[in-house]
Parts: sequence; structure tokens; C-alpha cells
Amino acid sequence: MLFVTDSMEFMSTAGRRRMLEQPWMTDRAQLDHEQELVQAMKTAMYTSGNEKAVNVLRHQMMQLHDIRTTLHSLGTHVLLDEVELFEVKNLAYLCNISRQALADLQLAECFPLPDIQAVFSLLDPDGTGVPNFYIYDSYDSRLAPIRRQMKAANEEEMSGLLAQQNEVQQQVIVQLCGRLTPYTDSLNEALEGMAYIDFTMARAVLTHDWGLVSPEKVGSQPAFQALFNPRLKQHNAEVGLRYQPVDIVLTRGVTFITGANMAGKTVLLKSVGLAQLMYQFGFPIPAESCCVEPVDDVVFCIGDDQNEMNGLSSFASEITRISDVIDRSEKERLLVLIDEPARTTNPVEGKALVQALASIMDGRNSITLITTHYSQLGLPCRRLRVKGFVENLVDIPLTAQNINRFIDYSLVEDDSDEVPQEALRIAEMLSCNPQLITSARRFLIG
Repeated sequence: MLFVTDSMEFMSTAGRRRMLEQPWMTDRAQLDHEQELVQAMKTAMYTSGNEKAVNVLRHQMMQLHDIRTTLHSLGTHVLLDEVELFEVKNLAYLCNISRQALADLQLAECFPLPDIQAVFSLLDPDGTGVPNFYIYDSYDSRLAPIRRQMKAANEEEMSGLLAQQNEVQQQVIVQLCGRLTPYTDSLNEALEGMAYIDFTMARAVLTHDWGLVSPEKVGSQPAFQALFNPRLKQHNAEVGLRYQPVDIVLTRGVTFITGANMAGKTVLLKSVGLAQLMYQFGFPIPAESCCVEPVDDVVFCIGDDQNEMNGLSSFASEITRISDVIDRSEKERLLVLIDEPARTTNPVEGKALVQALASIMDGRNSITLITTHYSQLGLPCRRLRVKGFVENLVDIPLTAQNINRFIDYSLVEDDSDEVPQEALRIAEMLSCNPQLITSARRFLIG
């Protein structure tokens, strides 16, 4: 998710803060509504004729300050200073203009903002129509004569006049804060509403630029067509490598995923996990089409979990996490993504642990994807295999730099209990030391 959030274009700190506060959602109706809002914003932003209103809305977001502290002070009867009163007036000004821009884009019902024109009028007694704030003469009849005298006063007189002005201005501020306090909730609603709009505009831009889609509202089971990993797709485009999306259908219980080394199994797990995370945080999904069901959590067991600070080896960290997954899956519906479990221990016990893990998780109400190189597991679990290396895909020598051109990343159902054995073939294609390859083949046969 970090690559996704770092790629977003926010126009305000309030919008970025709102993104960081986005809740994890499990209610299907709430998730559908969130998708509808993003798509409505995207449609409005990229419809011809809406450019002016979109630019107006963007400009308001750029001027938005995250003034939660000021509004908290106002709500707790702490006197505001002139800078804070300006912040309140500016928020009211931005909110009022944004309301009109949303109406022009036909988004007012999707993103309702409160009417706080009364706040702006209170802080703009002379009707200037600008967000600048000043203790105007019209706030108190004593201010105008004091200020006229100050213009002609000498240094000795100025001190006393300044004291008089400050006293009157302080009284004005007390009165203003007293009249503004009842609007605290509306002001907070305006701030949070505009922050959410900024967050949604950033998601809409990402959806447009990356070609993200919202899941189908009706579907029999989770599935992705042309699922892609945005980070890897962007990287491959930058270095001139092809990128192949993948189709996958997810089922309850355990699915083993097999394939040669470098066949994209780990990337597949990360892509599925990312899609689920994006969905349940209210983002459209990197795929051509999809059907997604909410889960209670997404659990990754991918990579080297060695933690030297806790004195845990890779295996100890991994098995602790797997044990936690088993415990949680008794009560929670999880998406579990495990990359080559027990690969760091001896193969006999490692295979037994994988068999035990799969036999337990296959009976749970979770979706579990496990990549493995273990053969003959003897379990009735579903199996998918990455098609893998196809030497005739291109007519060029294979190297470490172009190896992805020789791989077909498509998934196929596999009824066998064997895993591909292509390590020596890959090593030979990469022109590794012939003695190493010959010797390895001899040991393999023997």
C-alpha cells in the first residue's frame, strides 16, 4: 500500500491526513458506497466541459489548512487570536465556494458540505467578500476614532492609544468567539468534508491514471481478470520490459500455487493481497475486472521474517506467524498469503508442516494461497501452476536481464501432486558453470 499512497497527489495536508485515517471496512454496503463516490468523482473530473469547476475545486483544496487545533480551541471556549480567526474565516470561504463547485459538477449530494455562510458574514462585517481577516471598525464604534487619533498621534500619545485599541479589540474577539462557538460542529464538518473530497479526488486521479476498476457488486466468488501489480508494471515500463497481468479465481480453503523459480509466484501473492487491501480501504482495484468479497484481515507470510533483535531465526518467526494465523482463522475470515512455508528448515519436517498447515486451513472459512516447491503432499487441495518458461516466446538468448520475456505468467489448474522441476534447466539456459549443472544432474539421477 505504501507505493499506492506515495503515488497519490494531495492538494492539502488535511487530505493526506484523511487518507491516513481511512478505516478498514468490512461492510459490503459501505464498501460499495465508497467505490461509487470515487467513480462519481472520476467521471466529473474527466468529463469534457467540467474543467472550470474542477479547477475551482482544486484551487480551494490547495488553500485548505488543517485547523483542527483551532476548532478544538473554539469548541472548548478558548479565545482565538487574529490568526486563528483568519483560519476560521478562510475555511468558511473555501467551503462556500466548494459547495458551488460541487453543485456545478452535480456532486453536491455525493459530497455534502454544510452551509456556513453565517460564519463568513460574521467575520466579514464590511462585506469585502475576501478571506482576509481584520478587526474592522464596524465591530465596535470606539475603534474608528481611536484609529484616527493614532494617525496623528506623537510617540507619547501613541502608547495610550495602542492600549485603548488593544482593549477594545480584545473585547471584540471575546464577543466574536462567543458568537462563533455554536458553529464549531459545522466548521468541523466542513473541514472533514473538504479533506475527504481532497482524498477522493486523489483516488479518482489514481484510478484514471492507472486504469483501476471498481469490483462488480454481484458475483459468486472472488476473482480477478487481468490483475496487475502497479509498482512492477510501472517499473517494467520504465526499463522497457513487458508486463503480463494474471487471471485468478479465489476459493475458500487452501490453494497451492506452484511454478518454477522466478515465475512470479511471490508477486502474485503480493498482487492479490494489495488488491484486497485497496478494496477494503476504499480504493478501486488494479485489474481489468474483478469480484471481491470483504474479509476480516489480510495476513502476509512472505519473505525473510528473521528478527535478530528478538533472537528469532527465520523459521521461528515464520512458524510463530503461521501459528497465529491458525488461531485467528477459527473466528475470523482471513485472506492468508503464505510464500513457501517451512523452506528454511529440513525438507522432511518442512513438508510435514506444510501438509499440517494446509489440512487445517482447508477446513476454515478463509481463503489461503500457499506457494510451495514441495511435491507429493497428498492433500485434496486445489492447485494452480504458473505456466512458466516457454523458450520459443522470443528468439534471443536468455539472460538475467531479459528472463521475464521467456515466462508465461498465466495460471492453469493442475490436478497432479508434482511441482515443476526447472531449476537445472534455468541454470543451463543462463549459461551457468557446466560442471555444476552436470554434477547436479548426476546427483539428481542417483
